Amino acid sequence: QVRLVESGGGLVQAGGSLRLSCVVSGITFSSNAIGWYRQAPGNQREWIADITSGGITNYDDSKKGRFTISRDNTKNTAYLQLNSLKPADTAVYYCFAVGGGLGHWGQGTQVTVSS
Repeated sequence: QVRLVESGGGLVQAGGSLRLSCVVSGITFSSNAIGWYRQAPGNQREWIADITSGGITNYDDSKKGRFTISRDNTKNTAYLQLNSLKPADTAVYYCFAVGGGLGHWGQGTQVTVSS
């Protein structure tokens, strides 16, 4: 059974930072790309970044420079470092992985940025 568990969200003031974690089980983590997405109330889920099994990263242009994706294959964990947070970054953040030919989502972690 594939399982993704996000953590690290919370309430932070504008300009602050958070590091989100995504622990993955049920797939060969080191062989899979991992993606991060977010969804704000009333909005569609949007792609933030992904990281390949080899560590190559890709970012949405609007997030590049403030957000950093990384992974630790020894811990089956992907990370998303969020810096210089803005109230517009308030959303539920999700990680995503493909396993067994299917896409899998975590339950999400809430990030709230106060002004």
